[in-house]
Amino acid sequence: MLMSQAGAADPKPVQKISAWQIVGPLGTRQAAEPDTLMYQLYRTAIPSAVSPAFATTGAQESAGEEMIYWKRDPMSAFFLNDAKRFWTPSIEKFRFYNSHIPMSLVSYNTGGSRETTQDHFKLLFSGNVNPRAQIGTFIDYPYSKGSYNYQASKGFTWGANASYLGDKYDMQVYFVTYNFTNKENGGITDDLYIIDPAEIQGGYSTINTKSIPTNLTASHSRTGGVQFYLNNRYKLGFWREETDSVAADSVATVKTFVPVSSFVWTFDYRDARHRFSNTNASEEKSFWENHYFSTDGTDDLTSYSSVSNTLGVQLLEGFNKYAKAGLAAFLTYEYRRFHQATDTLPLTTDLRPAGLTPYPFASRLQNLESEHLLYAGAQLSKQQGSLLRYDATVRLGIVGAAAGEIDARGSLTTRFRLRRDSVAVTAYGAFSNTTAPLLMQRFISNHFAWENDFNKTRRLRLGGKLSYSLTGTSVDAGIENVQNLIYFGSDGLPRQAGSVIQVFSLTARQDFKWRALNWRNSLTVQTSTDESVLPLPKFAVYSNLYLQFKVARVLTVQLGVDMDYYTAYNAPTYQPSTMTFCTGGDVKVGNYPYMNAYANFHLSKARFYVEYAHANQGLFGGNRYFSLPHYPLNPHRFLMGVAVDFAN
Repeated sequence: MLMSQAGAADPKPVQKISAWQIVGPLGTRQAAEPDTLMYQLYRTAIPSAVSPAFATTGAQESAGEEMIYWKRDPMSAFFLNDAKRFWTPSIEKFRFYNSHIPMSLVSYNTGGSRETTQDHFKLLFSGNVNPRAQIGTFIDYPYSKGSYNYQASKGFTWGANASYLGDKYDMQVYFVTYNFTNKENGGITDDLYIIDPAEIQGGYSTINTKSIPTNLTASHSRTGGVQFYLNNRYKLGFWREETDSVAADSVATVKTFVPVSSFVWTFDYRDARHRFSNTNASEEKSFWENHYFSTDGTDDLTSYSSVSNTLGVQLLEGFNKYAKAGLAAFLTYEYRRFHQATDTLPLTTDLRPAGLTPYPFASRLQNLESEHLLYAGAQLSKQQGSLLRYDATVRLGIVGAAAGEIDARGSLTTRFRLRRDSVAVTAYGAFSNTTAPLLMQRFISNHFAWENDFNKTRRLRLGGKLSYSLTGTSVDAGIENVQNLIYFGSDGLPRQAGSVIQVFSLTARQDFKWRALNWRNSLTVQTSTDESVLPLPKFAVYSNLYLQFKVARVLTVQLGVDMDYYTAYNAPTYQPSTMTFCTGGDVKVGNYPYMNAYANFHLSKARFYVEYAHANQGLFGGNRYFSLPHYPLNPHRFLMGVAVDFAN
């Protein structure tokens, strides 16, 4: 018989945390690591530390572009905010948490002098109403004065989430709103202020970075948006009775619901906006060539919104011994709306005010446009079992601008035993044929206007990965062919490459450990067959050498130095008014090691660090520490931070 423990003292609850992320298109849950790891915590305070090769304008959470091609995402429907995608929140990045008792993850980092200070505060709270239901909220507040003049940035993000994981019904909901403001300085006026300050200052070799003149002094980029995501899943199945031994003389019968199929409805609303302003009339005329609205200043506002509904039905994997894989079909309808600047001035050149650029088109571009898109797709997946796992998803465009589109991707993973561990081998592939975003076809602002008839962009990627955790080894190699790639030329206007560009990429990781000594390494080799359209550094290296040990059996300590390095290449230039990266320049950046010395600590539920970022500046490596043409990397500075995992 089952005996009650009602009168006994309740044991102290144990904090158990699990986390997951949502994978589209049907809101599938995928296990994720909780944000409580110690390793590389200190790198979150370094703007250029997104990857071993990252092009950035410099300040914390400022514009940037991934220069390791295999990590780069394609252009989005709203290209104006793509440079902020690394900092912009979304359902794809968010972690849901399930904990037995309420938890809070709080972090704060700071550094720099009074003139160059940066601060970043983050809070995430999650609590379970019961074993099935969870609610949470989060806040993110970065602020930086910038290391160089007119480079300040700030942002504020807040949101809420909830989930319910029942026997027959699942629900996941996520809401976020965000705003970022960046001063745009257009880069420094002369690179010699960094490369050889003595030459430009008449013999003085030291310089205050805040005294270096910049091309712009009164320009701002403001980006923001909202996302509301709701995923619902109703499951059909049967109850299975199982016996569970409670004690030597008692047996309990437990009923477990076994889902067979499910019906899914996902609602996803997103909006985004981009505003660029400049209030300095002289810089307006000297920095930009074209002026369609005004030569005295700029105030461009462009916005975008999207509403999508996805209906799906799934036959689930594993409900009996014959159900070796899951099968799903889905239908997605999306409505997009774009609003951009309105030109009310005369089209005829001789009637336009003096100094304005002639209107480039015979008829006026619309300031408000919309799109209706309909997709149908299917998914085959096997995620259970250790010998063979695979997944494949195909989505076809049927109606509207999506007509004729295809996006197909899949992977297959197997394992085989080697010594005391197993080697995982994965083959993957993807093919897409996608329509150019509407704003690539038609766009108007004070400085840029275009009307294009771009063809669909086709991509074919094939590759494979091998990993062996026993020796800390992994290799990822692949090749991609892309035709009709859309890119920005040196004049800031979009173009389309007619020929096929081929990119080869290989990333190898190797970790070494001997007693307290740890050495983690990553090497990326990549080539582009057309560097005038797609310039990439050929080699990118990340290396981290550190000692890890315990003090008094409770304090974990990491003392080390890490380094980012990539070979020199013709880097893209940055256009502040559209926050885009433009090819065709002849200025090389790279061939410079960026090193950080740090001390990382973990005590109970607290993680904290101190670091000396850009520790090698002035010691070795030279002075050409630029991330983009005329945008130098941040100079050396002390940074510190703390992250605490509270169990409430």
